[in-house]
Amino acid sequence: MQILYSVSSKPKAGQLIFFAIQQMLAILAATIAVPAIIGNGLTPAAAMFGAGCGTLVYLFFTKWRSPVFLGSSFAFIGSMFAAFAGGVSMSLGMLGLVIGSFFAGLVYVIISIVIRFTGVQWLNRLMPAVIIGPTVAIIGLGLARNAIGDLIRIDVVPSHGAASPSYIALACGLITLFVTMLCSTYGNKRVRLIPFILGILAGYATAAIFTVIGNLAGIEAFRVIDFSVFGNYMLENGSLSLRSFVSVPDFIFLHAFHGVSELSLSYIATIFVAYVPVAFVVFAEHVADHKNLSSIIHKDLLKKPGLSRTLRGDGIGSFVGTLFGGCPNTTYGESIACVAITGNASTITIFVAAIGCILFSFVTPLVAFVDSIPACVMGGVCVALYGFIAVSGLKMLQQVNLDKNRNLFVASTIFITGIGGLTITVGAVTLTSIATALILGILVNAMLSGEKPQEY
Repeated sequence: MQILYSVSSKPKAGQLIFFAIQQMLAILAATIAVPAIIGNGLTPAAAMFGAGCGTLVYLFFTKWRSPVFLGSSFAFIGSMFAAFAGGVSMSLGMLGLVIGSFFAGLVYVIISIVIRFTGVQWLNRLMPAVIIGPTVAIIGLGLARNAIGDLIRIDVVPSHGAASPSYIALACGLITLFVTMLCSTYGNKRVRLIPFILGILAGYATAAIFTVIGNLAGIEAFRVIDFSVFGNYMLENGSLSLRSFVSVPDFIFLHAFHGVSELSLSYIATIFVAYVPVAFVVFAEHVADHKNLSSIIHKDLLKKPGLSRTLRGDGIGSFVGTLFGGCPNTTYGESIACVAITGNASTITIFVAAIGCILFSFVTPLVAFVDSIPACVMGGVCVALYGFIAVSGLKMLQQVNLDKNRNLFVASTIFITGIGGLTITVGAVTLTSIATALILGILVNAMLSGEKPQEY
């Protein structure tokens, strides 16, 4: 993978804005999806603001050496639901989100302190390339079903019931994918650096044309974009006002403080159990993400700026993001894939994208536009993004000797259990298929560590 802009590069102002918007588009769909899933007062605008703030904290702790964006973490969705379980008030639930994120961030900080004094060599022995490679690959492959589901889905619910798979949506998604690939492969240097912007614009324009035709001709199958989201965001009592264009996001901490009077030790214990085990799982994914990013930018981020710094940045950034948006943050595979495909590893780009997310969260039409991008268009983008994550993991396996049975068994265990969706539930904690596969891979690798040279 050729890097056109290195970590320390400073693109020109005009280019920088486009590069930053591209990073934002790559991560925003997933970032605003988490508050939409959780509900309970969480908003996309606040999540955008929180993601931007969390990313700024991460950049500060990593000394501007790690080009990755932090967004809402799907791993904590179950933990976030636990904060609102049992009929608690919205204020107490939001306070639970803040407390839970503090516990998770504390886990990261403690691990970072341990690594600061012990180094990372033990971690490299515990999780060598034969483990990290397949784990990174199944992160991408595990998301394949999500990408295809979005690729054939329309956002407008037909009057006769639930939407069925749509070939019109598929056409919009494939146009997005094809334009992205063509720009990335055949475009000049400028075009190759912004293929996702051009792909999304092409897909959105196609979807808009189909939607207009569908509205004029009364063809429901052609209605791909739900333009009503603009009215939902911008109309107040049926009319436009100043708040229709500029509004302050509904920050979580404003509600959380009202829940202090309802706080109890049993509730804190519930939050602790819901968040801390997941934090250890996300730690493993953090390591995998940074090893993957290291292989892409040809710099070992676990040594410089150091895993202790990336962990502190991720943990504290996640807590700061939760204070504003309610969602713990994590390093995004979509952001890493965007770096890989465009060859732009400039941390200034990530910085401007973070500032952009913060500013966008105040501009109501922009929030509405992001929310209006059809799932099929983002599905087309995600086919490329998730595919690159998978291929990056497979690339790590190139340095592994697969003639050894030990390596074959480790890799095959991770691939099959990860792609097969094996999960383990212990009480209120569920280990995701990725976490389960990673743990099994570590166990198999340790169990077979005494393999003797094969004789034939």
